[in-house]
Amino acid sequence: MSSPGEYYNSLPPVSKAYGTLCLLTTTAFHLGLLDISFIALYYPWVFYRFQVWRLFTNFFFLGKFSINFGIRLLMIARYGVQLERSAFDKRTADYLWMMIFGALSLLALSAIPLLQSNFLGISLVFMLLYLWSREFPTAQINIYGLVTLKAFYLPWAMLALDVIFGSPILPDLMGIIAGHLYYFLTVLYPLSTGRNILKTPVWVHRLVAQWQVGGPQINSPAQPGNSSSSGAFRGRSYRLNR
Repeated sequence: MSSPGEYYNSLPPVSKAYGTLCLLTTTAFHLGLLDISFIALYYPWVFYRFQVWRLFTNFFFLGKFSINFGIRLLMIARYGVQLERSAFDKRTADYLWMMIFGALSLLALSAIPLLQSNFLGISLVFMLLYLWSREFPTAQINIYGLVTLKAFYLPWAMLALDVIFGSPILPDLMGIIAGHLYYFLTVLYPLSTGRNILKTPVWVHRLVAQWQVGGPQINSPAQPGNSSSSGAFRGRSYRLNR
């Protein structure tokens, strides 16, 4: 049985970095070291006061220490990690680009007045859950020991639980929208047309190569012998068995 330190060191780089930043942000908030209004997404201050860091930092706050915070952090540790180790194995740049694309999509959605949100971290985590459910649609998931269902339905089950417990559902819905947009552009559209229009940019490959994270990459143009820059999510097209 591995120790907590060994488990932490074994985590893939992007999920580990994101989960760590989320934990540190909430810890700093509770210790009085961080005023969350300083990291919240507020577009007037982004554009008129040039506080551009808000476009990034708002993704690191998943809320106060609570059961909901613990569930979101566990979602990163389980679904984000499993996704990075399976569909994106040896494709760290593609996984990072997926996270970047999801963040950009959520920022665009949040610019719509009805969808405005000051913190988009929960939505980004829910996007990971949605993509995981598309990669492992037939996996059996047990929810609180009460019901077992296929992973394909898990995002909607979690959405329903938020409704039951009185939690806001807008972050979940935005995560589903961002996740499905990525899934459509990297799986459904290429399957129907044979073209991938959402390739991982070369600068992301170079960034990962410079950081030397994730080990040898199978499709990085920044490494000798690799010429592909495809960023297609390796999700499985899923036909519901009725």
